[in-house]
Amino acid sequence: MGARQKVREAVVQVYERRLARALEGADVPRHVGVIMDGNRRWARAIGLEDVAHGHRRGADKIVDLLGWCDDAGVSVVTLFMLSTDNLNRPEPELQALLQIIEDVAVDLSRPGRPWQVRSMGAPEVLPPETVAVLKQAEEDTRDRSGATVNLAVGYGGRQEIADAVRSLLAEHAARGTSLEELVQALEVEHIAEHLYTRGQPDPDLVIRTSGEQRLSGFLLWQTANTEFHFTDVYWPDFRRVDFLRALRDYSARHRRFGS
Repeated sequence: MGARQKVREAVVQVYERRLARALEGADVPRHVGVIMDGNRRWARAIGLEDVAHGHRRGADKIVDLLGWCDDAGVSVVTLFMLSTDNLNRPEPELQALLQIIEDVAVDLSRPGRPWQVRSMGAPEVLPPETVAVLKQAEEDTRDRSGATVNLAVGYGGRQEIADAVRSLLAEHAARGTSLEELVQALEVEHIAEHLYTRGQPDPDLVIRTSGEQRLSGFLLWQTANTEFHFTDVYWPDFRRVDFLRALRDYSARHRRFGS
């Protein structure tokens, strides 16, 4: 590491410590969602033709992020790992990405990890082997007491809402509820009870990396009152200081629900 780089790193560390001190006693989000964007562009920016290297580097960042969330007191983290649109990517890239996702699930569920892993998405659009790995990670971590980590794989926000409505209708059909009775009784919370995130608080903060400023279908129902933080940093380069900046911005906002 050159002298200039050492100075830059030292300055970042000082700034990071200041941010951490400033956040002591601040309002902390219970649930943080992360759209981990920019893996492909990161790989191309450093001259790599195989973008799988970017996905792998991004996957290596996940444990760091979860550690930062633990330190901050975040109890639920939702990671947008593979959208339904991503399933249309070229076959070699898709297969590499699915393998990386499976490796992440195995890593997060190995002995010694504190987190409770949950998968969320439409399993029918995924290869059976990927579904099996995700289910095994859920089973292996079911009794852990750490933060809940939702892996959004084969996920689409519109699909989630459609699945919730379908589940709601099936439940009431099994009870013998007529359509007219359901129309009269239906409330917003009834649909929320059938979402992939049922039983969890809605996200207080969603972070998206790489400079894009859109949700791309992420948690469409749950983000009605969510705060958003967009950063130009590509996901593989995302650092603790970037995370603390997001928490600082969140804590500085005056949240007003319904206005």
